[in-house]
Amino acid sequence: MKIAVAGASGRAGSEITKELARRGHSVTAIARNPEKVAGLPNVTPTKGDVLDQTGLTKLWAGHDVAVSSVHFLASDAHKLIGAARASGVGRYLVVGGAGSLEVAPGVKLVTTPGFPAQYKAEAEAGSAFLDLLRQEKDLNWTFISPSALFVEGERTGKFRLGTDQLLADASGKSWVSFADYAIAVADEIERPAHPRQRFTVGY
Repeated sequence: MKIAVAGASGRAGSEITKELARRGHSVTAIARNPEKVAGLPNVTPTKGDVLDQTGLTKLWAGHDVAVSSVHFLASDAHKLIGAARASGVGRYLVVGGAGSLEVAPGVKLVTTPGFPAQYKAEAEAGSAFLDLLRQEKDLNWTFISPSALFVEGERTGKFRLGTDQLLADASGKSWVSFADYAIAVADEIERPAHPRQRFTVGY
């Protein structure tokens, strides 16, 4: 498949790009500084700005799937969704956040007392992004939330998927590596299971 990844030089974006390349997909790796994109087979580093809706629309056009892996506060949800819609891509996948996941019925992680203050604005912006996607009538989107801790780590291929509830392991730790998260994203691209839905990945 032809897949465009915006934010391809970031921690999640670079792992997603690497995973897709490993599987033989043709990847347009979009970044403000494309020289930071690792040289990989099937990957074309491309300069792009996620705040430039017209430019992004042109970059995404002609692809089967567009993935945005960018910080919510460093982008504009309306422009990203608008570019995805206008580009005519078959599917639009968003690297989401954990803040909008529920820790109890109707209780989002971001609203809990122990949620780190420095991440609150980013988490709230991610939650607003998901709300916008849920209002979309035509766009075939999927919002993929990592677990609470999104960290460097090995590619194990062993993880669980959930829907709107935060996943945690037996000790109560909620985490996932960028590499394993990337596997879940690539799996969803190859075998679509969550059209117009949010799902989460964790151990």
